Amino acid sequence: MNKNNNKPATLASQELLNATFQALQAKNIQPTVVKTATEALEKIKDLIPAGKSVMNGSSITLKQIGFTDLLKSGEHPWHNLHAEILAETDAAKQAELRKQSVLSDFYMGSVHALTKDGEFIIASNSGSQIPHVVFTSPNLIFVVSSKKIVNNLDDAMKRLDNVVMPQENARLKEAYGIDTSLNQIFIFKNENPMMNRKIHMIIVEEDLGF
Repeated sequence: MNKNNNKPATLASQELLNATFQALQAKNIQPTVVKTATEALEKIKDLIPAGKSVMNGSSITLKQIGFTDLLKSGEHPWHNLHAEILAETDAAKQAELRKQSVLSDFYMGSVHALTKDGEFIIASNSGSQIPHVVFTSPNLIFVVSSKKIVNNLDDAMKRLDNVVMPQENARLKEAYGIDTSLNQIFIFKNENPMMNRKIHMIIVEEDLGF
């Protein structure tokens, strides 16, 4: 299903999926392949135990699978740090809550491109999601459409510049009348097993996100 524009997305072939799956495993990342957005949301529910704190980055993909609305609804057993931040009206206290949120038990997000070698890139305007991904959150869950799988990091950067950025800029223009800015780019090449973190990559065989 194409949710972004009139051009159908090219989803990854089975061969490309298999190569990416094996590469992620070799990098201490736990991959799961699902067919639909609904299955992706159910997988998330299975992965996050009750009572755990959850922080999420801005993500069209998370919105499309229903996770964002679920989190906002409060009809879940988790501690929603994002809601706690937005509910605080004191600017200084809100800033402190944002700092504390980098210690969330789980961080939810997506990536802008994923290579068949198991590497991925995340671009950011503010950099707010980067600490979670790099170090602070012990559990990471990324939900990624298989259309975002490319051959290598060069292709990943081309995808960011030529596919993601124009669509994100158009979205911000329509919603807020502003342009986006590509200020920080994080390249994830490997996870050190000594970190004892759990990283899940849920790959969805459906057109999601940019």
